[in-house]
Amino acid sequence: MKKMVTGLGILLAASFVFAGGNAAKALPAVAKIGNPCQAETVYVDSDTNLMWQDAPYTDAEDGAYAREYSAGKAGNLRHAVDYCRRLDYAGYRDWRLPTVDELMAVHRIEGEVFKNFRDKDFWSSTPTSDGKYYVIYPADAYKYKRSKSQSNYIRCVRCTKNK
Repeated sequence: MKKMVTGLGILLAASFVFAGGNAAKALPAVAKIGNPCQAETVYVDSDTNLMWQDAPYTDAEDGAYAREYSAGKAGNLRHAVDYCRRLDYAGYRDWRLPTVDELMAVHRIEGEVFKNFRDKDFWSSTPTSDGKYYVIYPADAYKYKRSKSQSNYIRCVRCTKNK
């Protein structure tokens, strides 16, 4: 009986300390490291009333592009469509995969309009007549046909509302 009472006392004391008992007077201060969050950048083309996602590309996305798999802003066509449809970025949730004409137009603008870019193919939502889909190569703003299973970069777009 004495062992049971002692064990119960230790268990209660331990649960009091670990469950938020007043064992320490204050938590240690946390070092301030600045604001680790960056603003979600966009490019707005006032001529076309389109807002373009301009998020940084990650190493994982570069790897997905290079190794033909899907991750984040790189992947096959199905992943690209789903990525844009589910995107919650810069306070908006109505993103979509751009058409080939929209992509060609934004990449024909003088100078580089995006802060975050890749010199590789980007998916469009425009199908070809032979079951493939168009991509745009930003350096020349021309369209090329690609298989739906191929991995390409993704840049989503949304329409802005005239106010």
